[in-house]
Amino acid sequence: MKLKTLTTAIAMTVASGGLVAVSALDNTAQAQETFEWKLVTSWPKNFPGVGQGPERLARLVDEMSDGRLTIEVFGAGQLVPGFEVFDAVSEGTAELGHSASYYWKGKAPAAQFFAAVPFGMNAQEMNAWLHYGGGLELWNELYDEFGVDVLTAGASGVQMGGWYNKEITSVDDLDGLKMRMPGLGGEVMQRMGVAIVNMPGGEIFTSLQSGAIDATEWIGPYNDLAFGLHQAADYYYYPGWHEPTVMFEAIINEEAYAALPADLQAILRTAVRDVNQDVLDEYTARNNDALETLINEHGVELRRLPDDVLAQAKEHSADVVAELAEESELATRIHDSYRAFQDKVVNYHTISEQAYYNARNPDASTD
Repeated sequence: MKLKTLTTAIAMTVASGGLVAVSALDNTAQAQETFEWKLVTSWPKNFPGVGQGPERLARLVDEMSDGRLTIEVFGAGQLVPGFEVFDAVSEGTAELGHSASYYWKGKAPAAQFFAAVPFGMNAQEMNAWLHYGGGLELWNELYDEFGVDVLTAGASGVQMGGWYNKEITSVDDLDGLKMRMPGLGGEVMQRMGVAIVNMPGGEIFTSLQSGAIDATEWIGPYNDLAFGLHQAADYYYYPGWHEPTVMFEAIINEEAYAALPADLQAILRTAVRDVNQDVLDEYTARNNDALETLINEHGVELRRLPDDVLAQAKEHSADVVAELAEESELATRIHDSYRAFQDKVVNYHTISEQAYYNARNPDASTD
């Protein structure tokens, strides 16, 4: 039934007093209406892991809605640049975005708490805080003024420490290096003498290969191999102290979301929650195989960051996070919620997850 014809039918029914029929017709109209959305990302189109999450989201929503809500996915630069995803969704250029919240620190500094906190919570712990500890409510409160809602849409797990074109033997070797590292980790490295350069993922390889930067972090072996970073730097460092995980976000234009019928809203939320876990599962499954390929087939030299680098990074991290918490009243509440939850979950994980790892691998060595 055409929308115009349906409207006429409703008017005629109201005139005759048929309220039950109106309700039925209204439900029929919603069930037949279709929506076409755009989803913009900060990642190259179809990039493994993080770039596949939005594609999976689009497929799930199409299947679950029987085609009533379709989503076209655009990689970074196809519709808007990777660092303009937030603005595109806020302004309604696209209904959906997939990115990481630390890219918006210029708009909302406290958004960095929801992406990655150096020496902070890992993916399992972040998901728990966001979904059962009040974190997601605070995240949405932070974004309220921009006209967007947010849902968690994937996690990287613990990342690697980065690629360097020279060996790092002490904190002194960092002085003067030009490095791509976003978020709070970048601020920490800056205090350790590193010149931080921000750029989207698609520009990293060329910049590292050309010498425009001396070092970079990206995500981990699975994605780093896909970018070919081993062709531009020899030394691969761990652990990723700066990003114990990155939580990826699905940002949704509020007006577009409100225009969806309730069942499509539920479908969208459910599909995003599926993607949130699926992205982490894929990284967990793929990273070790990719690391073995990097080492055994490409001769990459795996190195542990020196103790003095980690110690100084931890010291500066405490200062950087404390200063961020003072940015606003809301930033203080986000920080306090984050820290309180981390204290609780670490207390339990000490006698559960960590204790199990120690018991499972008592002789494990990473040196």
